[in-house]
Amino acid sequence: MDGALGIDLGGSSVKSVAVTLTGEIRLKSNIPFNPDQSMDWGKTILESIRALRADSGITPSAIGLSAPGLASADGRHIACMPGRLQGLERLDWSDYLKVDHPVWVLNDGHAALCGEAWLGAARGFSNVVQLTLGTGVGGAAMVDGKLLRGTAGRAGHFGHMSLDPEGPPDVCLSPGSLEVAIGNCTILERSNGRFESTHDLIKAHLTGDTTATTIWIKSVKALACGLCSIINVLDPEAAIIGGGIARAGDTLFTPLKNFLNDIEWRPLGEATQILPAQLGEYAGAVGAARNALDKRRT
Repeated sequence: MDGALGIDLGGSSVKSVAVTLTGEIRLKSNIPFNPDQSMDWGKTILESIRALRADSGITPSAIGLSAPGLASADGRHIACMPGRLQGLERLDWSDYLKVDHPVWVLNDGHAALCGEAWLGAARGFSNVVQLTLGTGVGGAAMVDGKLLRGTAGRAGHFGHMSLDPEGPPDVCLSPGSLEVAIGNCTILERSNGRFESTHDLIKAHLTGDTTATTIWIKSVKALACGLCSIINVLDPEAAIIGGGIARAGDTLFTPLKNFLNDIEWRPLGEATQILPAQLGEYAGAVGAARNALDKRRT
């Protein structure tokens, strides 16, 4: 059966899917790797692809890869990923996987939105944005039905928008960024060492811990302000919210929508739809597969 393979390279595991041309996911897997062992992630990707080929019933005519960092303009490799996953930058995946066709590469935030637009919460929208709330804050935008990439592939990095010009710089030098305000990467600092994860913070908030509630609501308000800015710039029909923090459900979405009720500009009286992502941890892999199929057709 014809179809595609989608691979999503994360910080410590490789998610993969085998999908038909019509979007039926025939097989998926999540295999951990050792980020401290040189190129262990590459070996894990090779293992994932072998398993998908053997067990999915799909003969792939396209392979796509989702990874952190900035994808090259030609879509063949990750052009910039400093600091981790050594060996990823400029690795030509067609050569590495020993296939005779291009392996198309996307930034992981871009891929997640492509996946949600194909099979998830962003289906049917021409103008839509997505934020992925986890260790950091990833993002992507689709404008008039096309993924917004930008000159260097930076478009959609909403986590690095500056909310406080006097705040500390994030990893991309943006002062007081959205990522600093709500990303799990800063929870120790934001809670004065009390909470090691946003999950712990939310759990304490739900048990009535007033300090946790103050920190959580401040974080959600920052997210609302960031979304308000994105809405004013891109005017989307909907904003999709995904990632581990989004699994808080109503604990996140209820105060977020309440804040937006007060600050979102609604000239035609309609609020931008705020929707939870649907594909979970496999959104990037699904989007990578869809991108590869689209590239194959062009």
